[in-house]
Amino acid sequence: MADHSEDSLIREIDEELRQDQFHKLWSRYGKLILIAAGLCVAAAAGYQFWVKYDLDTRQALGERFVAAQKLAETGSTEAAVKAFKDLAGESRGYGMLARIQEAGLLAKTGDTAAAIAAYDAIAGDSGADKLYRDLAVILAAGLEVNDPGTDTQKVKDRLAPLMAAGNPWRFSAQELAAALALRAGDKAKALEIYGDLSKDPETPARMRQRATELLTILR
Repeated sequence: MADHSEDSLIREIDEELRQDQFHKLWSRYGKLILIAAGLCVAAAAGYQFWVKYDLDTRQALGERFVAAQKLAETGSTEAAVKAFKDLAGESRGYGMLARIQEAGLLAKTGDTAAAIAAYDAIAGDSGADKLYRDLAVILAAGLEVNDPGTDTQKVKDRLAPLMAAGNPWRFSAQELAAALALRAGDKAKALEIYGDLSKDPETPARMRQRATELLTILR
């Protein structure tokens, strides 16, 4: 059933392109692209965090963090935001991840401006690990790319350093840059970026598959 739905979606997108309704395509399907990218970013963020911080030596913070996550999962958003805000003051890794989760919940409740501001605060925190500052840039860009009031060039400039070889978020930054190109109607640039992602053997498998499929669709 899932494969059939995906095939139907691809055929519909392809038809839109043939009719030169590129902007309509983005308005209808852009969020699907960003959701897929966001899932990849979230998985990578979780992996980086658990590698870097040993739960055994941070049991109390871990229990508080898990409790806050459960509040979020059960729909107690306000309580979860408060719990993550309390954890955000911690100097350990949980504090930083709590700030990121808090911003994500603000976005989930529709307070996009507050979420972007929260991510920007993390990105500008010189005391934070670069890994998390860069992640905050990625997550803010994921919200900004769908905001009609966004300064597209500003977002591109912020993503550019993250696309450098060796940066752990370079693939997510490239995918968002392609989304920005699509929003701006720059199909050639989007094709270029998706082409690079599809050819790079280090691109995460699912992202490489998405890039390959989007190349087929856009062409």
